[in-house]
Amino acid sequence: MKVTVIGVAGGTGSGKSTLVKKLREAFEGDDVVTLCHDYYYKAHPELTYEERTKLNYDHPQAFDTQMLVEHLRTLRENVPVSHPLYSFVEHDRMAETVAVKPSRVIIVDGILIFENKELRDLMDIKVFVDTDPDVRLARRILRDVCDRGRTMQSVITQYLTTVKPMHEEFVEPSKKYADVIIPEGGFNSVAVAMLIQNIRSLIEQR
Repeated sequence: MKVTVIGVAGGTGSGKSTLVKKLREAFEGDDVVTLCHDYYYKAHPELTYEERTKLNYDHPQAFDTQMLVEHLRTLRENVPVSHPLYSFVEHDRMAETVAVKPSRVIIVDGILIFENKELRDLMDIKVFVDTDPDVRLARRILRDVCDRGRTMQSVITQYLTTVKPMHEEFVEPSKKYADVIIPEGGFNSVAVAMLIQNIRSLIEQR
């Protein structure tokens, strides 16, 4: 089975998840799975909850990217894997894992997936979602306060101390590796339609 790997990167709150959702819907009949870089945050059972809240979760070293690389290679060889799960409430890896079967289309998404050469070299199409920083911050506040039980103050503090500096140091520079740059991500219907058409052409050629 020929496998097509699509990488979707971009800053926090850029619209990656909306784009991934639309891609999954478009290629549902082609058998599609998604691997989120967020699943692969490193486990820190040796730290207290308070200590874990102070870690820099926007630095490349926060992720077990090598595990993601190995899982992606394994899936490309038509062998199932079990990816970890991460709790954003407890700031730690969960005991449960999720079984993933090989699929014709694999979508990998995350803020830093283009930063790692070994990982991005496994991708057939690399898409960067480019969105205004003010919009991204507003979306992050809504998500973290409503879905992850954070206070607005903690979200803003984290954004200013780690999220924004790491975006400028690692995420934004990785845009140069993208094959396609989509403003507003999944909210850009014209660009999404063109992307889906190009991916279909690539799949049909295989």
